[in-house]
Amino acid sequence: MLISFLLFVAIFTGIGLASVWQSRGTKSDYYLASNSISPWLVGLSAVATNNSGYMFIGVIGYTYVTGLASIWLMLGWITGDLIGSLLVHRKLRERAGDSGEASFAGAIRAWSGTTSKKWQLLVAVISFAFLLTYAGAQLVAGSKALHVLLDWPIWAGSLIGAVMVALYCMAGGIRASIWTDAAQSVVMILAMGLLLFFSVQSMGGYTAVVAEMGTVEGFLDLFPRDLVVPGVAGGVIFALGWLFAGLSVIGQPHIMVRFMSLSGAEKMVQARLWYYLWFTAFYLMATGVGMMSRIFLADPGSFDAELALPMMAIELFPPAVVGLVLAGIFAATMSTADSLLLSSSSTMTHDILPQRIEKPLVLKITTVVLTAIALLLALFNQQSVFALVIMAWSGLAVIFGPILLVLAFGGRPSTATMIAMSVAGLGVAVLWRWLGWHNSVYEGMPGMLAGLLVYGICCGLAAVYSRTGLPTEPGELRQPDL
Repeated sequence: MLISFLLFVAIFTGIGLASVWQSRGTKSDYYLASNSISPWLVGLSAVATNNSGYMFIGVIGYTYVTGLASIWLMLGWITGDLIGSLLVHRKLRERAGDSGEASFAGAIRAWSGTTSKKWQLLVAVISFAFLLTYAGAQLVAGSKALHVLLDWPIWAGSLIGAVMVALYCMAGGIRASIWTDAAQSVVMILAMGLLLFFSVQSMGGYTAVVAEMGTVEGFLDLFPRDLVVPGVAGGVIFALGWLFAGLSVIGQPHIMVRFMSLSGAEKMVQARLWYYLWFTAFYLMATGVGMMSRIFLADPGSFDAELALPMMAIELFPPAVVGLVLAGIFAATMSTADSLLLSSSSTMTHDILPQRIEKPLVLKITTVVLTAIALLLALFNQQSVFALVIMAWSGLAVIFGPILLVLAFGGRPSTATMIAMSVAGLGVAVLWRWLGWHNSVYEGMPGMLAGLLVYGICCGLAAVYSRTGLPTEPGELRQPDL
């Protein structure tokens, strides 16, 4: 098991390091691969980055506890993701190419047409904290898998992951990350497919599996039973909340930069095809494995549910195949961690610091320092991977998502409006989680709606001022160009 795991890890590391031969030594190349990535690489890389340890560890654990109702995570997520892609991805790629901006926030500001950088600085500081928290969660996810399968201490897995990420980032930046993502996508889907097939066979086939699941109270219910709003209405709201979770992809810098690095905006359809076919197949299998884990590991009180997948692998496979599964889990967490840390580095060097840094060596050193900070966050983490990822995911979504939707529909919010939208969205999302309502409705949904409501209010005020002739500060309230 250890030998096969180390073999696959060595292969992934080698692929990432090989990207140094195509490095052009520029900031644009380090963060966006000089906008030269093929559609199939963009699609597979975005899948690996989106799936992450959240899928292998978080979703499996959530499905173990929730049962069939977790299917709404998949249906809502993919539907919302597709809606966001159709509205935003190509336009963002076009604006990023036209402006030459290397950071996600910078590309959005350039798209809005505003020259002020106040909004860019504000959201950069907020997103920086979320990105590092998210990266720490990925290191935790990888270390959990190593702890179960190899009996290594939690800190060891986090440290190995951090070293791998540092090597990727020092070698070729985003190109190294994308190349390894593509290889990792293949291993991830192979590992999940093997687990699903052999777990079903071991339980006597599909019919026997469904019968066994039916003996677990509430496991095959269509909606969770602990919703704030009971019945079908609560189920619809629950599903709609996860649609917003999928729509939140447009607010994730570490995923969106993949599409920004595409070799041409006209190739977005090809990249989207690769992405959604692979993503849907993988998510279906992950949900199936999560449900299988509940009847395969029948005592929910004896272990951490987020360790269900690696424990199943130990029970089902010979050591060599367990090493493959472990490599798949570890690969998923590392592909997202390095993407998050590159986005953090871009945010720091391009958006936060008063002068943009252009020297490649300084960019790489910055990324390595941020990797060390993420490692510390992982070592001192006390929350589940699922909770950490959703918190960071929703935070990034509410500060970027509403603005991107407005821009996609032709609106041109001013700097003041953009700040108000991001602050309002974040405030509502934080309050929602603090009240505990996120267990029934994903907090990104009310947060994003709050941001859009603020935009509507600002447009209304602008219209009133325009009709009454009251003075306005230029650029602070502008009519949407719909």
